[in-house]
Amino acid sequence: MSPYALVFRGQQKINQTSVHVIDFDAENVTEFETSDTGLLRKLKETKTLSWINVYGLHETEKMERLSEIFEVPTNILSDIMNTSLRPKVQDFDKGLFITLKIIRYPGSENEQLIAENFSLLLLENVVLTFQEQPSKTFDAVRERIRKHKFKIRNSGADYLAFALLDVVIDNYIYVIGQLGEKVETLEDKITSETRTALLEEVNLYKKEMNFIRKNINPAREMILALVKIETEFIRDDNRLHYHELQDNINEATELSDSYREILYDQLTIYHSIMSTKLNDIMRTLTVFSVIFIPLTFIVGVYGTNFVNMPETQWYYGYYAMWGLMVVIAFLMLWYFKRKKWF
Repeated sequence: MSPYALVFRGQQKINQTSVHVIDFDAENVTEFETSDTGLLRKLKETKTLSWINVYGLHETEKMERLSEIFEVPTNILSDIMNTSLRPKVQDFDKGLFITLKIIRYPGSENEQLIAENFSLLLLENVVLTFQEQPSKTFDAVRERIRKHKFKIRNSGADYLAFALLDVVIDNYIYVIGQLGEKVETLEDKITSETRTALLEEVNLYKKEMNFIRKNINPAREMILALVKIETEFIRDDNRLHYHELQDNINEATELSDSYREILYDQLTIYHSIMSTKLNDIMRTLTVFSVIFIPLTFIVGVYGTNFVNMPETQWYYGYYAMWGLMVVIAFLMLWYFKRKKWF
């Protein structure tokens, strides 16, 4: 199969592809869902700014119609339909193609993190976004558009694209912060108690942090390339905002590296505490073993059952043997205590 074949490569997460549209200018906002390609073609020809969000990438025919309307090259459409694609930015004749991962918890924060592919096409008056399934990730951007925010309504498609990318990267920082709070709480638990469950928890957080870094590091490379790219689709007055993206992704990377180091330190502390406790146990057992060596010797001598053993004929011999063993035991305990061996 050709690498540019229009085949969905990924896990289908919804039954039917849907298209959500927000069309707006400085004065008006129109919001609707549609599958009418003719209506989408009209949006391309208007002077208003249109944000077209596509949920579901598996219906090849719909994807082909969209690419035909907005003149998207086949190789880029193939990349959009590949959910395992590494984050990248690519300039083409009619626009700019950007793809990266959205990291989030699927439901509650107790569940493991997931990464979903997010693709964006920045065209002249249109921003096309593609997600694997509906989510609330960009609700804040929609609210800004609805509430007549001057900046986002009047700054063009490139600023809208920046706002969407900024949400994705801010979400990285948020997710890392949520995981970081759990990591910091775990540090207090490790110093106060040691359980096998704590080790499993540390390993789980380490796995999630590695998962985050696996997706953030390629995104950082992509943002760096995006900042440097020379394209007519990003205006000079909006380039400053794209530099903010670079600062934010660097912050996310530094945070993930910091918490990753903390997790490795926690593993070291955990093993050190366990080793110390084991040494304490072994030292206590050794002390008692050493105490019982002379006692065992005495018992062994008088358990040999020879006929000619004068002490066995003595009336108080049994009590004398016990007294001797008790004195030896206390003397050895006193000596070990004085040496601070326990």
